[in-house]
Amino acid sequence: MLTTRFVDGAPNWIDIGTPDIDGAVSFYGGLFGWQFQSAGPDAGGYGFFQLGGRTVAGGMQSGPEQGPSAWTVYFQSADAQATSKAAEQAHGSVLFQPMDVMGEGHMAVLADQAGVPFGLWQPGRTKGVDVASEPGSLCWVELHTPDIAAAAAFYNKVLRLETSAVPFPGGTYTCVNPADGGEDAMFGGIVPLADDPSEAQGSPYWLPYFEVEDTDAVVEKAQRLGGQVRVPATTMEGVGRMARLSDPYGARFAVIRSEAPQG
Repeated sequence: MLTTRFVDGAPNWIDIGTPDIDGAVSFYGGLFGWQFQSAGPDAGGYGFFQLGGRTVAGGMQSGPEQGPSAWTVYFQSADAQATSKAAEQAHGSVLFQPMDVMGEGHMAVLADQAGVPFGLWQPGRTKGVDVASEPGSLCWVELHTPDIAAAAAFYNKVLRLETSAVPFPGGTYTCVNPADGGEDAMFGGIVPLADDPSEAQGSPYWLPYFEVEDTDAVVEKAQRLGGQVRVPATTMEGVGRMARLSDPYGARFAVIRSEAPQG
């Protein structure tokens, strides 16, 4: 379960680059009740999505040269420079070199061995998002990739992430946890891209999940607000009811009403 007790290797930030930040603010505000607050005149248009005064994500308007609209998941690193070098040595790449963000921390954007972008956040004054795993906030992340073994090896070398196989009806699910947190700190999974019915193009990606109180109501609302349903709401026993969506500009995300642990 994703928490704000961040440890190295675990997600600690998420943001969206979108061609229309005002439209994105309207969509996610209507969907999750988020409000948008500018980070100030020196932040280049970057701002924070907040829920009840607590930051749940970041966002900014992006140009076509920065690629399509997408959510970027950031993982905690104690040394963004060293982690970036480790990514290159593991056959990944550095898309944006580590840089100081006004003393709040250091960020970088990398790509894994399959070309999937992800971020690093080395905490400074800002440790990460203020809330996780509550309705309207990030609760899980999932890597859709063509080669699970290669991805597991890459993230183990770069972020010291560990994987474990968890059985579920019809197969197994590869869970991910930080080395320092153990399996109790599982925050995500790795799944075969070939099993993803929502991806005709076959491009690998990280998919963020946001916790909700009513999956079906959120799916209906997303459609009314101009979003699309990529995978309809489905219940998985012992996990919850989930759906995969995209916003009006194509950024992919999922929602889930998680089942409470039994016992």
